[in-house]
Amino acid sequence: MFTGIIEETGTVKQVQNGTSACVLTISAALILSDIHLGDSIAVNGTCLTVCRTDGSSFSADVMPETMRRTNLGTLRQGSKVNLERAMSANGRFGGHIVSGHIDGTGTVRKLQREENAVWVTVAADASVLRYLVEKGSVAIDGISLTVARVSQQDFSVSVIPHTAQQTTLLSRKPGDTVNLECDILAKYTEKLLRPQQHDGISADFLAQHGFL
Repeated sequence: MFTGIIEETGTVKQVQNGTSACVLTISAALILSDIHLGDSIAVNGTCLTVCRTDGSSFSADVMPETMRRTNLGTLRQGSKVNLERAMSANGRFGGHIVSGHIDGTGTVRKLQREENAVWVTVAADASVLRYLVEKGSVAIDGISLTVARVSQQDFSVSVIPHTAQQTTLLSRKPGDTVNLECDILAKYTEKLLRPQQHDGISADFLAQHGFL
């Protein structure tokens, strides 16, 4: 579990591509002070498992399903990425509940400055936008942000200077792809409220047997 509060930005050192998977090696500093094999690290919001580390970088296997669902396949040597270690039990919960399981990708539409903040507008599919509400939470490339505006085609967030300095978000340009994770509470709530379909029992079945 993560909070969406980025600890540092790392640099992609190597990408070993397979047919539809890859191994990422990422140089970092802060997060490597307390990292072990098998630990979880969110890379651009995607939960990956550390499979190797040498004190100045770590490597993680990226399976085909993750490549299909995220923007990790666009990374190249030298790419900057947002990094966050899994939340510790004694840490502050500064963002929101982030699982590191990407719901889909979006496309940056525009960046617009407003005094000390920058508006970032991202286009996304309806399957993602359905879970976004004004003043709700969303993770963009692993960054916990507040949804300021949402429409049927896109949504917008307002980025403060600290977030701009500590993450890669404002290095994005219109047309770039970003990873999106919606608030997990919305997804669980939707499933719990969804009418349950029991085997062999439906509205038609109940009507045919005089129950409706």
